[in-house]
Amino acid sequence: MYRSALLPAAASAAILAANPSFAVEETFETESGSIRVTTLADGLENPWAIAFLPEGGMLVTERPGALRFVSAEGEVSGPIGGVPAVDAQGQGGLLDVTLDPDFAGNRLIYLSFAEAGDGGNGTAVARGALNADMTALENVEVIFRQAPKVASRAHFGSRLVFDGEGHLYVTMGERSNAQFRTQAQDLDSHLGKIVRINPDGSVPDDNPFIGQDGARPEIYAYGVRNVQAAAIHPQSGELWEIEHGPRGGDELNIIRPGANYGWPLVTLGIEYSGGTIGEGLKTAEGMVDAIYSWTPVIAPSGMIFYDGDAFPGWQGNLFVGGLASTALVRLQLDGERVTHEERLLEELGLRIRDVAQGPDGAIYVATDESNGEILKIEPAATE
Repeated sequence: MYRSALLPAAASAAILAANPSFAVEETFETESGSIRVTTLADGLENPWAIAFLPEGGMLVTERPGALRFVSAEGEVSGPIGGVPAVDAQGQGGLLDVTLDPDFAGNRLIYLSFAEAGDGGNGTAVARGALNADMTALENVEVIFRQAPKVASRAHFGSRLVFDGEGHLYVTMGERSNAQFRTQAQDLDSHLGKIVRINPDGSVPDDNPFIGQDGARPEIYAYGVRNVQAAAIHPQSGELWEIEHGPRGGDELNIIRPGANYGWPLVTLGIEYSGGTIGEGLKTAEGMVDAIYSWTPVIAPSGMIFYDGDAFPGWQGNLFVGGLASTALVRLQLDGERVTHEERLLEELGLRIRDVAQGPDGAIYVATDESNGEILKIEPAATE
C-alpha cells in the first residue's frame, strides 16, 4: 500500500504515523528540482546501516541484532548467520556495516556492535567472510574492542570508514554519562575517540600516539562526543565526521591526526537539564573548532559525499541523516566551508539513520523505526 502523492504533506505524514505499514511513493520539490521518493524495502526493525554489494543489492543491519540482504528489487532475506552476539539495549546493538576494500577478492565485511563484558558493555568491531549465497558469515573474529567497558546504554558511536590506504576508522562515543565522558580527554581510554586500525585490527605504524606512554596506540584523534556520521572526503582523503552535541551544538569536524576536538571541556551546547557543561567554554587554545554546527540539533547519523550522475547539481555536496530533525540534510561546500544548507524529506516525519549512494547514483536512506524502511531518492520523471 502506498501513500497518495495527492494528499497534502501534513495529512500524508499523519497517515504514515498512524499506519506505519504505508510505503512511500511521493514527489517532493527541492531547490534543485523535483525528486521521487519510494520505498525499496520495509518491515525492517530499526535498520542502522546500509552497505551496497558489487554483485547487486545491499546488506542492512538491524539494531536488535540481525544482518539482512536486501535485493535490488527490495526483497528482504532472513537473518544472515554468524553475526556476533550483541548487547541490544538502549542505543546499543548491531550498528554499522562496511565492506573490505578488497571485498571482491576476500568477501570480508566488518560489523560494529555493542558487546557485553566485564564492567558493562562497549563498542566492538568484528569481521567475517560473507558466503556466496549470502546466508552466513564465516571465520568471524573480533578485531577491536573499546576499552574500558562501562555500564551505559548510550553513545556507542560506531561508524566504520576505510580510507584510500586501507586503514579502518572506527568512531567512538564517550558513553554519555558524566561519570565517563571526561575520559574523552584521556589517551589511556577509547571513550570519545576516533580509532584508526589496519583491517586485521593491528595498529598502523604512523598513528599519532605510537610510543607515547599511557596512550592507546589505536587512537587517531580525541575529544569527540558521539560520532554517528563519518565519510572520507573524495579529494583530500581526510575523514570528516558529524557528532551529536548535547542540547545544542551538533558538530561537523575534519579529523586530523593527534587533534583534540574539545569535548567535554569545549562545547557549543548545554546540559539537557539546561545547565552549563564544565566552564561553558565554546573554544579553547589547542582544541579544534567545528567547521559547522547546529543548534537546535539535527541529531546526525549517516553521511556521504555525493558524486553520482543521477543528480549532477548535487555532485560534491555532503548529505547527512537527521534523527531529531526527521530530515535528509544537504550541505553545499566551498573547500572546507559550508556555504548553504537544505533539508529534504522533513514532511515524512521519519528518523533518518543512514545515508548511502547506490551504484545507480540514487540516494538511499534507512529510517530508524520499528517498521523501518529503505527509501530510494531519484530525480522525478519529467513530462
